Amino acid sequence: MLFNSFDFLCFLIVTLGLYYLPFWRFYQVHVLVAASFFFYAFECPALLGLLVACIGMNAWLSFKISKLGVQDRAGIFRFAVCGILFNVGLLATFKYGPLAVQLLPQGKSGLTVWLQHLPLPIGISFYTFENISLIIDVFRHRRRGEMSFTPTAAPTHLLHSALFVAFFPHLVSGPILKADAFFPQIGLPKLWRNIAWSDAFKAIVLGFFLKTVVADNLKEVTTLMNYPQFIGFSTLTLIVLLAGYSVQIFADFAGYSLIAIGLASLFGYKLPDNFNYPYLSSSLGEFWRRWHISLSGWLRDYLYFPLGGNRRGRLRTYFNLFLVMAIGGLWHGAAWSFVIWGLYHGLGLAFERWAEERWPDLSLRLPRWACVATVFIFVSFGWLLFRLPDFGHVIAYLRCLATNYSLGFVGQKKLLILVFVFSLPVFLLHAFKSMAAGGRIHCVASTVPAWLKYGLLVFAILVSYGLPGAFIYFQF
Repeated sequence: MLFNSFDFLCFLIVTLGLYYLPFWRFYQVHVLVAASFFFYAFECPALLGLLVACIGMNAWLSFKISKLGVQDRAGIFRFAVCGILFNVGLLATFKYGPLAVQLLPQGKSGLTVWLQHLPLPIGISFYTFENISLIIDVFRHRRRGEMSFTPTAAPTHLLHSALFVAFFPHLVSGPILKADAFFPQIGLPKLWRNIAWSDAFKAIVLGFFLKTVVADNLKEVTTLMNYPQFIGFSTLTLIVLLAGYSVQIFADFAGYSLIAIGLASLFGYKLPDNFNYPYLSSSLGEFWRRWHISLSGWLRDYLYFPLGGNRRGRLRTYFNLFLVMAIGGLWHGAAWSFVIWGLYHGLGLAFERWAEERWPDLSLRLPRWACVATVFIFVSFGWLLFRLPDFGHVIAYLRCLATNYSLGFVGQKKLLILVFVFSLPVFLLHAFKSMAAGGRIHCVASTVPAWLKYGLLVFAILVSYGLPGAFIYFQF
């Protein structure tokens, strides 16, 4: 069920009405869990069983960990390992089965056929990471001898675990939640009068603007990046298309995240910010602190730090960066192009760290705008691996970039104008943020009343929306 659909609007109105009925105040969690299961099963009911089974297993394992005595360190560790292996195995089977077939001996064995025909459950990458967070967070609290943030009764813990994983605003594309941050919000009475209407409205409107006006319109143009359509385009056109796709993927995913945050606030829950103007980053490390914050934070806290981070020497640091980014790339999709994308960013992060050690004041000598432009160019070339999963097509695109500089722009001017027009709002958004951060907040945008700015966004959504489509990150 797409957020930008009439079905979802009806679903949201009914859910809100039931959720805030006074005589159901003590069953708000039950209402949300039931609504979330309905939301997930709307398109493919058969996959709901997998989600429910996954929630049940992780709820049981995390509850067992929370009830073991602090002195039983072996038991706590054993259940935690079982939980992690269960989730990794589930993700590997359903998401990477087809990729594994490529590594198996050729033939029509039963295992090969079974792996090839496995469905890819929507959101499995997100909810398995959240279940791993539940296992690890409970494990860490018990190992430290702290009071667990989970309920003391098993049925209540199962119910809260179901809401943590299945809460429909974030279920299929995040933000990825951490258990010890979300569980304390569950169970507290949510009142209609306490809804932060202004914040919810602003997040939802900006999210829909980024998705329907920016991303969906750019989507119609960036389809020209498909092979072999791009072969006849000039170098400048190919550069503009690539920049447009960079804006599209940001607007699409940031738009989803803002809508999710706004929807969650309508039900009294706070989700973490997922984007912080990433194209203002002056270094690749800063970019990953601003882009898909919930994923980069998850990889940092549950993978990079446990591996030793940067505390075990230079070579180990570089290895950790490569491994974490390769896993982050593979998380995005079961294709070698995503692994290459992760290694590409891992190489960039390792080189950046090496350069900072060799020339500590280099970043101070360079103008910030030059650093920002360099990071944007580096990141944009990486997005080619998302847009063209076939690595041969990526090479062909780069070859055309290098050789088509002499081609003219006959029939391409409208294309360039469309990319410019629909990319402009994102660049202006970043520019205003940069001015605010630099103390130059007193500009035209800051003097415009909020009601007028968001009214214009609503007007743009109504008159300039593109062809509706699924969010890009639904495939992950």
